[in-house]
Formats: sequence, C-alpha cells, structure tokens
Amino acid sequence: MTDFIPELSFKEIEKGDSYSINLLSQALSDHGFFSITQHGLSKDLVDSCYKSSKAFFDLDYKIKNTYSSVGSKGARGYTPKGIETAVGEKVADQKEFWHHGPLIDETYDKNIPENLSISQVPEFNKHFDELYIELHNIGSRVLSVIALSLSLDQNYFNSWIEKGNSLLRSIHYPPVKTKSNPHRARAHEDINLITLLIGAEEGGLEVLNKDGSWIKVEPSTDAIVCNIGDMMQLVTDKRLKSTTHRVIQDEVEESKPRYSIPFFLHPAPSINLKSIFRDNDEGILANDFLNQRLKEIKLY
Repeated sequence: MTDFIPELSFKEIEKGDSYSINLLSQALSDHGFFSITQHGLSKDLVDSCYKSSKAFFDLDYKIKNTYSSVGSKGARGYTPKGIETAVGEKVADQKEFWHHGPLIDETYDKNIPENLSISQVPEFNKHFDELYIELHNIGSRVLSVIALSLSLDQNYFNSWIEKGNSLLRSIHYPPVKTKSNPHRARAHEDINLITLLIGAEEGGLEVLNKDGSWIKVEPSTDAIVCNIGDMMQLVTDKRLKSTTHRVIQDEVEESKPRYSIPFFLHPAPSINLKSIFRDNDEGILANDFLNQRLKEIKLY
C-alpha cells in the first residue's frame, strides 16, 4: 500500500518505462490518484483560463447569477456557493463554480447542452474551448495507458469519449471564515471515468487512504493530478479505485481564495456502462448513472 501520491513523467509512462508504470499500477489499485508532469499542456493557456475565471468570479453576485445553472442540472453556467452537497452530507460545500462543455453540433447526443457565453468576460469561452480540447486529448492518452494496465487494447475507451459529455469546472473557494467548518469541499468521490485537475498546487486537496488516514496531495507546479471516478470503478468491477477525497482549509495557514479547474472526462450519454470483464453484466446507461448521481449531490 502506498501512502503518497506518485508524480510521474507522462513521457516516460507512454514510452513504457517499467518503474513509472509499476508506480502507476500500484496507485490505481491502492487509492486511484497520481499526478503527471511533461504532459504538454500549455502554461500560457492555463494562465489565461485562470485570469478569465477570476474575472468572472469577481463580478457582482447579481450578475453572476444571471448565468444560473438552475434548470440545467448544473450542466452549464454558474452554481453559487451553498448548493452542491456531498452524498450523505447535510452541509453544502463552500465553493462557487462554472461549468463548460464541448463545442457541440448535430452529431452530439441531444442530452449534451450548449455552452453559455459570459458577455462581461469576452475571452472566457475562447480560453475554455481551447482548454477543453487540450485536456480531452491528454485525458484520452491517460485512458490509453489505463486500458493497457487492464490488459485491454490501448484504444478501448476511444469510442466511449469521442463525442463525450465531459465537463470543465472552474471553481472558486472563498476564504474560510470560521474554524468550525474547514471543509471547502466535503469528502466525496467523482462521478466520471477519470478526472484531470490543474491548480492543485494551491493546497488543500486530500485523499483518503485505505488505513483511514488522509494523504495530502502536493504536486509540483504545472503538474496535473489524475484520479479514477465512479464510472471507471463500476466498469472495472472495482479493480480500479474511485477514492474519497476532500478540499480542506489548513488550520495553521491563513485562509485565502483558492481556484482550481478540474476536467471530468465522461463517456457519451448513450454508452452502456457494463463490466469489461463480465459478459453477463447488463450495465447502466451513462446518462442514467449521471442523473442518479446529480440528484444525490443536489444539482438536479
């Protein structure tokens, strides 16, 4: 069992470096978290997205709320602080966020909505459209490595995500004002196949280890933190672990605004999520699985 989150060169993984691959395989089975460097994501693009995000979150609440996600199951637009609530929790997370998806056309599933445009931040959609494409491509490469770790063809998941319902989430965690509730995002698991997170170096992200302890995720600057989601856990019969994680304010450090951008890699809504190991598994449609989980976290 590993009690740390390995940071690996993605170039070395893709080249087949045995040491890196062994560390990755162990992390996937232990706690489902790892981080990658040398992934090719543009730092200038990331910086532009954070600049656009901060410009939006700095707007007056009345303006932000005109882009409310209410009625769209949180799929697009703005969700204010105090809405999303982790499964089994009664206290909502201390965060506000924006959801952005793919540029769609008539070839996409009708369950995938169009993006909203923020008139007050004219470059927002341009930056996030570019980031979506970049992270989708990196995510596809990560899935290829995961497929190989499962003794599958490296292209096994390509058809699942080609017209997928993936989601970019820009998050703002305001400063925590009281020590009685240090949880910015309470303990939860992700819904999707895999998550790619940029901005984790700001601190606060923790992963639940098998022994009940919390592992601090402390990636280097520009590293992308990757983790397994519930959909991947489902189709691998829990061979790959969707691990509980949280974002918490350190008791010692001064509370400051925290920003992060996770990319939730989803299959197309029509994909049947069934075991890749058992032919007799009937599975569940990705869209039905997603809607069920959205109801549980109060975003439906």
